[in-house]
Amino acid sequence: MGHHDHGGTDLPPFTLARALEYSPDAVFLSGSLLVLALYAWGVVRLRRRGDAWGAGRTVSFTLGVLSIAAVTCTGLNDYGMVLFSAHMTQHMVISMVSPILILLGAPATLLLRALPTAGRGRRGPREIVVAVLHSRYTRVITSPLFTITLFVASLYGLYFTPLFDFLMGSRAGHLAMMLHFLAVGLVFFWPIMGVDPGPHRAGYLMRMLELFATMPFHAFFGIALMMGSEPLVDTFADPPASLSVDALSDQSAAGGMAWAFSEIPTVVVLIALVIQWYVSEQRTARRLDRVADRDGDRDLVAYNAYLASLQSRRG
Repeated sequence: MGHHDHGGTDLPPFTLARALEYSPDAVFLSGSLLVLALYAWGVVRLRRRGDAWGAGRTVSFTLGVLSIAAVTCTGLNDYGMVLFSAHMTQHMVISMVSPILILLGAPATLLLRALPTAGRGRRGPREIVVAVLHSRYTRVITSPLFTITLFVASLYGLYFTPLFDFLMGSRAGHLAMMLHFLAVGLVFFWPIMGVDPGPHRAGYLMRMLELFATMPFHAFFGIALMMGSEPLVDTFADPPASLSVDALSDQSAAGGMAWAFSEIPTVVVLIALVIQWYVSEQRTARRLDRVADRDGDRDLVAYNAYLASLQSRRG
């Protein structure tokens, strides 16, 4: 799949410039381009029809996909095979940053609006998407019980068991792990702050609680790495000499990253949630005002009619 071997023995010391060098991963590069092309197709289709689509959504989605490419199609991906801190940067971006940006881009809403409706009684792609979004399967995988468990298990079940070393032993394993991180992030954040239609969503307060439920686990995971007195995973226990890196201090840096990333995206999502909550409250208030105005007019008309009937009786 890749064009070069990840033995890592010949990698020069890790610097920001080297981390940002272009080093494409065929799967992630083609996947990112395909997804961006599909999104652009949807937006163009809507615009041609005369429908509006917020520029903010397009920007957010594009940044989300680019953030995936930034950690998988650069030197960071090469260093991520031999340095715990580089790998953790990839993991955190792809599971905590990319999903939030992608979800704020409302891709499912765009898809549903761009796909044509099939004729009566027929099932086209649009009808299949709607059926999947409202299926029991989707309801299960987006329930807090499932998403929180999956999110926590992805950290502890992977890094504290031999599974991690097994997956890191091959390009395919590494690829599967990155795709898993992305999927877990999408499934976790979708019911909390996604703008797309989907299964029944909890109230805003419950969603905030869901968000906070994972924070202690995430923080503890980061602290466990930072405090570790020996390398926790074999893959990163013996970094190539050319990197002149101490395995324990690198593991500590990875832990610090995991800890920081549990806080930063959480704050961003919290702000997004508060804004969404405020907007929805405003919408409800406006709707209630309209109803009150309408009912008020109706009462006034009825009262006037009543007065008129009294007049006519007197007359």
